[in-house]
Amino acid sequence: MTEGKKHAGQLVFGLDIGTRSVVGTVGYRAGNRFYVAAQRMKEHDTRAMLDGQIHDIHKVGETIRQVKEELEEATGRVLTESCIAAAGRVLRTVNITVDSDYGSDREITQEDIYALTSLGVERAYEMFQKENDTDMKFYCVGYSVVHYYINRYPITNPEGHKARVLAADMIATFLPDDVVDGLNKAVEIAGLSVANMTLEPIAAIQIAIPEMYRMLNIALVDVGAGTSDISITKDGSIIAFGMIPMAGDALTETIARHCLVDFATAEQMKKDCSKETEIIYKDIMGLQQTIPARELLQVAEPVIQSMVSQVADRIKELNGGKSVSAVFVVGGGGKIQGYTDRLADELGIQRERVAVRGEEVMQSIEFLEEGVEKDSLLVTPLGICLSFYEQSNHFIFVEFNGQRLKLYDNKMLAVVDAALQAEFPNDGLFPKRGKALSFTVNGKARIIRGQPGEAAVIRVNGEKADIHTPIHRGDRIEVIPSTEGEAASMELGILNEFEDVIEVIVNNKRIRLPKFASVNGELQSAYYEIQENDAIELLNYYTVKQVADFMDVMIDGNMNLYVNNRLARMDSRVYENFSVSWTLKEMDFGAFAETEDREGNESLSAQGGAQEEIEEAVSEEAVSGEAQPELQGSREEDQLLTIAVMVNGKPVAMTGKAGYIYVDIFEYIDFDLSRPQGSAVVTQLNGRPAKYMEPLQNGDRIEIYWKD
Repeated sequence: MTEGKKHAGQLVFGLDIGTRSVVGTVGYRAGNRFYVAAQRMKEHDTRAMLDGQIHDIHKVGETIRQVKEELEEATGRVLTESCIAAAGRVLRTVNITVDSDYGSDREITQEDIYALTSLGVERAYEMFQKENDTDMKFYCVGYSVVHYYINRYPITNPEGHKARVLAADMIATFLPDDVVDGLNKAVEIAGLSVANMTLEPIAAIQIAIPEMYRMLNIALVDVGAGTSDISITKDGSIIAFGMIPMAGDALTETIARHCLVDFATAEQMKKDCSKETEIIYKDIMGLQQTIPARELLQVAEPVIQSMVSQVADRIKELNGGKSVSAVFVVGGGGKIQGYTDRLADELGIQRERVAVRGEEVMQSIEFLEEGVEKDSLLVTPLGICLSFYEQSNHFIFVEFNGQRLKLYDNKMLAVVDAALQAEFPNDGLFPKRGKALSFTVNGKARIIRGQPGEAAVIRVNGEKADIHTPIHRGDRIEVIPSTEGEAASMELGILNEFEDVIEVIVNNKRIRLPKFASVNGELQSAYYEIQENDAIELLNYYTVKQVADFMDVMIDGNMNLYVNNRLARMDSRVYENFSVSWTLKEMDFGAFAETEDREGNESLSAQGGAQEEIEEAVSEEAVSGEAQPELQGSREEDQLLTIAVMVNGKPVAMTGKAGYIYVDIFEYIDFDLSRPQGSAVVTQLNGRPAKYMEPLQNGDRIEIYWKD
């Protein structure tokens, strides 16, 4: 086909790539007529095709090239694209109903009809892929609308009618990948690309059964060399397609065996027997032989009978188990004497209703070259050309990163469709983020995403594009994969939790302390680089030493430490709103002396497991909100109280403070926590388990002892 957009008068190049020969036709449509500018035929030098299947792609491609060059010389035009048809070998069909609901009545346009049929083909293809029970890959090579419906009522042509719902019953045909690819590759070898592909029975019916006859229940049989392709019409539509893998070559092979000749000689003898009474030939020994035509037909009779029996059975099967009203026969194989009569007998219809169709169905065809005989051999080649106008191609070929791809053409193809067909990695199209960083903060999972990489660089025919850029037949697509970004990273100090602070009161002054973090049990600074699966705990306390270090205060042995007005250690914990103070021991000597005089009690030891346990409990109770007056750092020194409590049945006076909590009792009794005398300390208040931070009242009963 010449380059340029499709328009009236544009040359169409059709190729009928048959088992025995390649027929090329160049022509154009003007009005209701099709003008054949030139037509050339060349037989294969060898049996490069068998039963409609290409066996030697390069030899078939070379034959196509020769036909192409002859047509270019005849027309004076360079041919770059061709329309082709596939034989029905291993044909599969799918019947489907599809509809479009517009929500309200609207006028149906040609675009609506095209969209509906495209959707039908797409749905049929999806259905076939799901139901396909073989390992072979199939492609849709043709479709036909059986019936249209508007608002559920049948109609011949919905264009121009108003309808809310447009629907169609459709039949789609599928062939194996190797059949379709073989045809495309052979055409490519000849220096052509495929403009349109159809099925041979669809092509033949364009010529053999005009629409005015399709109301009748008619069968079309295209008897080629390797296959006999069948289509059925009824009620104005094509309702079924089929085939049998037996045709003219079976007759030729029988003659070759009987007469001991090569295939080419047998083929010529088969043609001669329909117009000669005696056939003269040379056998493989070089001896000249003569055989009556009637004897040759008798030799071929069993094969003819087998072939028509199979065709008749297939017609009945496709037609719902019954015969048709008439049969049109096209193709060279159906011209052999006796074929049509035997087929009529097998179908149980009058012999006059089975006929070879040739010139009588070519009234709208005009040959611009002289001496062309209009016979049944030309029906399919001409139909292939006309299919270009009736039905757009279902597949296109594009180049993706140097790879040739075949795509189903739904008129909405984009770069992403080609990438998927080429099995290009999905993450190669989109920017890839670097590796994420996973860790926990206070027991809760946290994920930091990696940095995005660079997007894929896409070009279509050298122009900048993206994954949504539409693509068309012959486009060259280049995709440079996207890159991966940097892996996620984060310092501890970036965590939002680090913005929080701990406020404490140090020597009556409120101080804001930044939080510390423990990573996998070890303290880390804000500059620590978080690692995969780190367990991070934001600490809600400081130790006295950490408070002093933060304030650049030097603590030495001459100082007493207090947390919430009681003696503490350097590693004592300081929580939110705790009070901390440190004073020289000399300044607190009187207080210590007073404490030692009190019933001979001594200050609690700062060491030992029990002491640590109590301090931990005190801290937890403080954080949970117990003993609020104390947590607020209240120091009402001018309102000191004295209360009396019973400890293990003995009275104890508690003096010198504005208020008392349970843990204060250890300052007034002799209970050495540094020397355990049991497994745990039992603490009770008024007959129930005590809390270390709960307030004490005058007259409270306290029990403290070691548990065995």
